[in-house]
This record gives sequence, structure tokens and C-alpha cells, in this order.
Amino acid sequence: MARAKKKKAAAKRARGKSAPARKDAIGLLKADHRQVESWFEEFGSSRSDGRKKTLAQQICEALKVHTQIEAEIFYPAFLEATEEKDIHHEAEVEHDGAKKLIAEIEASGPQDDYFDAKVTVLSEMIKHHVNEEEKRDGMFAKARGAKMDLDGLGERLAARKAELERS
Repeated sequence: MARAKKKKAAAKRARGKSAPARKDAIGLLKADHRQVESWFEEFGSSRSDGRKKTLAQQICEALKVHTQIEAEIFYPAFLEATEEKDIHHEAEVEHDGAKKLIAEIEASGPQDDYFDAKVTVLSEMIKHHVNEEEKRDGMFAKARGAKMDLDGLGERLAARKAELERS
């Protein structure tokens, strides 16, 4: 019964991503968060090595694109608008840690004894990072409070994301 509820919740989140959501930067980044969360949940309940490999590839590719657009576009704009160096630096360090684990996951597969553990640890790292960005006094709240041009940033993020996904 619990498994069916998890699948239903993951499907609902995945559907929400494709709906015409807010186009501002925070809406776009949150949609990415929800999509990756649903893939992590599906990975955790999957018993098929083939499905796990596919999900891990999707997760890693999505996170690489997401972290790149944040680092190139959102984070510099956030730092300039807020001068919140501590939050910015912590986010960058979290990205660096995730990138290292992503590289390890991409270089392995379900045949690796540590594959599931690596994906699980990546999931935990990303959950922490997402919480830091989305919490009440986190990066996204401070960005809104700083009156950043979130619509303009959203357009730039979406364009760069599309470019990276094509390459």
C-alpha cells in the first residue's frame, strides 16, 4: 500500500513539472528539484538493474545541467543582488561535492557493489541542498526579498538549460 502511494505521489510531481508552471527563475529551479526528487524515489523502489541505470543516468544528467545553470546564471545574480556570501559559497561547495559523486556514479553501474549507496548518498546530498535553497530564510527567499529580476533570470535559465540539453 505504501509503495502505491509513493508511486502515485512521484507521478503527480512528475506531471506537475510538465505543466505550464511559473516561468520565473525560482519556479524553474524548483521544477527541476521536484523532477529529480521523483527520479530518486523511483530509483529507491526499483528492483531492475536496467531501470536503476537509466534513472541514475537521468538524475546525473539533470543535476549536471541544473548545477551549471545555477552556477553560470542564478548564483552570480543572487550574490550581486544580496551580497550573501555565506549562502552562495555553501551552495557552490555543495555543488562541487555533488559533481564528484555524479562522476563516480556515471563511471559505474548496477554491477558495482556501491552503486546503490552512491545514488542514495547523492539523493541525501541533494535533499539537503534543496532544503537550504527552499527554506523560509534560504537562498530563494532572499532572492525574492532582494527584488531580483526573476522573470528575466528565468528566461535566461530556460534558454541555457535548453542549450545544454541539446548538446
